[in-house]
Amino acid sequence: MTRFHHTLLTTACFGVIVFSSTWQFASSAAAEGVTSTILRVEEDWELLIGTPDQNSVSPQVTCVFAPTASSGLLTAVFELNHLSQPTFSAGGLHLQVWRGEYPVASRSSRNHLVMSQNNERVRWTQAMTLTTGQLTFEVFDGTSTTWGAFGNDGSLSITMPTTLTDLNFYDPQVSVDHSGIGYASHRVQSLSLNRIRWITSEGHLLEDSHVRTIFPRN
Repeated sequence: MTRFHHTLLTTACFGVIVFSSTWQFASSAAAEGVTSTILRVEEDWELLIGTPDQNSVSPQVTCVFAPTASSGLLTAVFELNHLSQPTFSAGGLHLQVWRGEYPVASRSSRNHLVMSQNNERVRWTQAMTLTTGQLTFEVFDGTSTTWGAFGNDGSLSITMPTTLTDLNFYDPQVSVDHSGIGYASHRVQSLSLNRIRWITSEGHLLEDSHVRTIFPRN
């Protein structure tokens, strides 16, 4: 098993300690022996489009993130350029939360345009934050040609009740394994999870800059 190591680099502003991480492979903080309580996880994503087709609403991209690998707990699904539930809808950005096999909440961006620009680059951060009895899933700091800046208005944020007391069982491999191009992958150049940040109850920040390529798969 790959062990989790971190080296103190610097003490940043506001007392946040920044670490460099050699956590190169998927494993939960709990499995790696991290004793701090993790209360927030952030994932930085990047999607590079090739030649989209507006008429066929392609490509269609889905990114999944969850607090644990357990299929029975809450899972967030971020859909780009389409909405799959409860009925199909073309274009836009949509955040859903599922409990097991059942959708329980959804939010959509205000811009429902369909991708049409060649070589478009889309970047965003998706995050989970745990407070007492509440788990918030959100997408923010998004940039794109089709939808402009997205997520910072709170339109892609959902808060649900939870019994979790920490996010130490978050495993980035869940995001890697369950995210991808659902339709017209030939119209996508790449999809990648570029950076992960863990924020502890003490306000410490642990960061992993290992790039995980979702598409194309090796």
